[in-house]
Parts: sequence; structure tokens; C-alpha cells
Amino acid sequence: MTFNYPNTKTLLSSVTSQNLYGNLVSQLQKDFGLANIDFNLLKENKTVSPEELAAGLREKIYQLLLERFTEYLNLLYIIDIPEQTLRKIEVTDAVEVADQVAFLILKREWQKVWYKSQYSS
Repeated sequence: MTFNYPNTKTLLSSVTSQNLYGNLVSQLQKDFGLANIDFNLLKENKTVSPEELAAGLREKIYQLLLERFTEYLNLLYIIDIPEQTLRKIEVTDAVEVADQVAFLILKREWQKVWYKSQYSS
């Protein structure tokens, strides 16, 4: 399985088509919880559309970047985003960086969910 998605929309479309979207949301909940970061979008016990998830994640990453950088770094460590991948991000402004990091987070969480679905009984 290749995880080379050009953008968030394509990635979330693939997740949804494989009926693993709920698992992706659960994995995000788990990792945000491990990082002790409150992500209200995931805690309201309601169905979150892929578009709402992507927008909320971008917003949360933006907030963490500007206001709680230590927690942001801890989250990236817990999710397991490789440092060399982060270095490839072109820094233009905080909004664009947050968008790119949100995509990297979704991509890594999708890898975890996909592998679990393939290799667990």
C-alpha cells in the first residue's frame, strides 16, 4: 500500500472508501489524549465529517504552533512524525505550516489505522 496522497481531500476520500474513517478518528482521539491536548471536535460524541475533521485539525495545529509550542512538539512525537519530513515543509506563514502539518498527521495516523486493519485478527 502506498501512502503518497497529494492532499488531505484525497487521503480522507481513500480512508472513507475503505470504511476506516471511524478508526482514523479514534486513532486521532487516542493520540491527542496521550499528548494531553484537548481537541473538542473529537470529544463531542458526534459524527464529524471528513471536511470538518480536516478544518478542525488545521485550526488546532495552528493554535498549538502559536500558543503551545511544547505541546505541539509532544503531539508530533507521540504521533511519530519524522523530523526529516517536518524539515521539508516550506515555511511561508503559520497558516500554511499548520495546513501541511495537519496533512502529515492525517497521513501518519492513516498509516497506523491501515496497518492495524490489515494485520490484526
